[in-house]
Amino acid sequence: MKSPPFEYARAASLDEACALLQQHGDAAKLLAGGQSLVPMMAMRLLRPAWLIDIDEIAALKSVRVENDGVRTGAGARQVMLERDAALGARVPLLHQALAWVGHVQTRNRGTVGGSLAHADPSAELPLVAQLLGARLQLRSDKGERSLTASEFFVGPMTTALRPEECLEAIDWPAWLEPRVGSAFTEISARHGDFAMVSAAAQIALDGDGRCLRAALGLGGVGMTPLAFAALAARLVGARPSETDFDALARAAAAQCEPSDDLHASAAYRRHVARVLALRALREAHRDAERVR
Repeated sequence: MKSPPFEYARAASLDEACALLQQHGDAAKLLAGGQSLVPMMAMRLLRPAWLIDIDEIAALKSVRVENDGVRTGAGARQVMLERDAALGARVPLLHQALAWVGHVQTRNRGTVGGSLAHADPSAELPLVAQLLGARLQLRSDKGERSLTASEFFVGPMTTALRPEECLEAIDWPAWLEPRVGSAFTEISARHGDFAMVSAAAQIALDGDGRCLRAALGLGGVGMTPLAFAALAARLVGARPSETDFDALARAAAAQCEPSDDLHASAAYRRHVARVLALRALREAHRDAERVR
């Protein structure tokens, strides 16, 4: 299939991209990696009148590892993050999730910001952003603003980005406790396919094995990626056990709102959500216990 006809412009700077977005508004789409946009255009699910190519804007491709986290430009290739050992040490959950994103070929072209702006509730990077409370930096001709992931994701394939705005950078916070473990897992028809359900967890322990902090999230079982901050807080202060993890996984699955589709029923997705949540909690806890 071929896409509908469109006009093309290549932006040499972020200022130019913002000016073009301001000029064309809803009729324009940004093109970076194109791993989601181009197939949707080919299937006639999107019909932008203008494509604004931002692939050559070097400022959008930076990856900066800092003490309190990692800042990635929205145009950074997923493979850049996947191969960055310093990033993996600072924000390990992001590093783990990238291994589940598509295939090596799509990660070579796909961008971090493109995945977040696409806002597929089954996608890996939106789930990590939601669980960690990442902040997304938006830019337009009118200025800049910053949103948390929970503010940014509005619904399936829907974000709080305004037509004239460009996603500029993402701040991924690091957990600075000395013993932190994380895990990411999912189930799909084949590795690299869209996930039916995904789960992520992160746990911080003190020297006695008591939980200082915990986070749990699920993807593919709601209108947006889901993070269960209140449920995960139940682990704080305890030495987490299998019973605790099972109760937390069941409670999280009960709060999900999956839907039926041709790949799986809502009941199946809810069951898998419980299983994967339990698995992610176990693995994150085991990972934290290994840290000495």
